Amino acid sequence: MLESRGEKVFVTAITVFLILFSIIALVPLLSVIATSFSSKSAVDMNLVTLWPKQFTLDSWKHIIDRPDLWKSFFLTLGSTVIGTILALLMTALFAYPLSKSEFRWGSVIMVAVVIAMIFKAPIVPYFLTVRSIGLYDNPLVLVVPHILNPFNLIIMRTFFKQFSKELEEAALLEGCGYFRMLFQFVLPLSKAVLATLALFYGVVLWNQFQHPLFFLQDPNWFPLQIKIRQFITDDNVIMAGAASTANLNYNERTLRAATVIFAIIPIILVYPFLQKYFVKGAMIGSVKG
Repeated sequence: MLESRGEKVFVTAITVFLILFSIIALVPLLSVIATSFSSKSAVDMNLVTLWPKQFTLDSWKHIIDRPDLWKSFFLTLGSTVIGTILALLMTALFAYPLSKSEFRWGSVIMVAVVIAMIFKAPIVPYFLTVRSIGLYDNPLVLVVPHILNPFNLIIMRTFFKQFSKELEEAALLEGCGYFRMLFQFVLPLSKAVLATLALFYGVVLWNQFQHPLFFLQDPNWFPLQIKIRQFITDDNVIMAGAASTANLNYNERTLRAATVIFAIIPIILVYPFLQKYFVKGAMIGSVKG
């Protein structure tokens, strides 16, 4: 189909806008990366812009040699992987019956889900509730409160509604139960929405800050984002282990930059593998009735 002149102008304008927006979004990231690979003197003299000055890996060596950072990293990695798997499982188990018109209480439960999505729980009652179930200063607080999200539930429910009723009825006549139907037929055909929601849940779990800040007091259970906060706000914490500041080729600014990049690398590495499912899953889950 041939595009009209107006459509071509519109597409060109949108393309230029997105390119400019992408450049603007990349500038701060490139600046942080450049700072992490620059020398102490170059950073002190504000010579670093978008390219490293007096290139050095000393900041990264110091960060990589920090056992407390790696402990927080693996704690966050574990909670993210386990939490994402549990969240997808719980969301699928909840969304599948809600996608069936014959489920008597489906409409009532969906109203409750929408209300939960729109009206968030007040902080104080939420804090008291989480503490009352034993999650205060408990690493499980990094996982349990995040295993079901109303918005993600609605997306998966809407996606499940596209499956052929005739296929499911035929499987039921052959003796296939609902659980077997879900795990052997529905979920294998739902890779797009599963990948999309895995990214949604994974980003939330990896970047969570408020929950550990509220509920964790033991430094041994601090996830990566809280550890980064310590590095950014406390010079003594980030410089711990340095023998003599006079002989170092890094300072607090270069270490903070390296720590920030260290924290976002896993998400950057995972996203390209999920990108092909991202738009497809989100669109199907939001358009189907």
